[in-house]
Amino acid sequence: MNFLAHIYLSDDNDLLKIGNFMADSIRGHQYEAYPTEIRKGILLHRSIDSFTDMHPIYRQSKHRLHEKYGHYSGVIMDIFYDHFLAKNWNFYSDEKLEDYADNFYTLLKNNYDVLTERTKGMIPYMIGRNWLVSYASIEGLEMILFQMDHRTKNRVAMHESIIELQQFYTEFETEFQLFFEELQEHCRKKLAEI
Repeated sequence: MNFLAHIYLSDDNDLLKIGNFMADSIRGHQYEAYPTEIRKGILLHRSIDSFTDMHPIYRQSKHRLHEKYGHYSGVIMDIFYDHFLAKNWNFYSDEKLEDYADNFYTLLKNNYDVLTERTKGMIPYMIGRNWLVSYASIEGLEMILFQMDHRTKNRVAMHESIIELQQFYTEFETEFQLFFEELQEHCRKKLAEI
């Protein structure tokens, strides 16, 4: 799962959202230096990643991309799944996606001091290009994938995966819906544990 899903799966807990959002830039036991709710967000993020990587539905989706995109098929699939969450946002939330995104960007600005340096460096691009809302459209998705290509020195031309997305759109969307239902249940249980 990518940014939007991680934030959404943090429930309505602001510090949990921050921890879940920036967890990729926190290694090993470094998370122990953060306040309790941020630590929980980091642990939730790790649990989401493990659950996702091992799930047969997600693996089935990713398999369609693996031959052409190799290691990056997982990165692309995470972004595709965020697309389906954003596209179907009204099914998952009563709050408009635009408002949800704006509130999260404000949350990041208001908690800037607690963010990792990597996260701080990403925020201007994320807000400037409104990534969370951009996931909802094919054009926005393509822009995000172009940016990913730039960050990875164009190793596999991830933006070309829009072709596979359009070719298998119904299959990907159906798989996302089935998978996300199970992931939400997993997160409810995990949050009760931590």
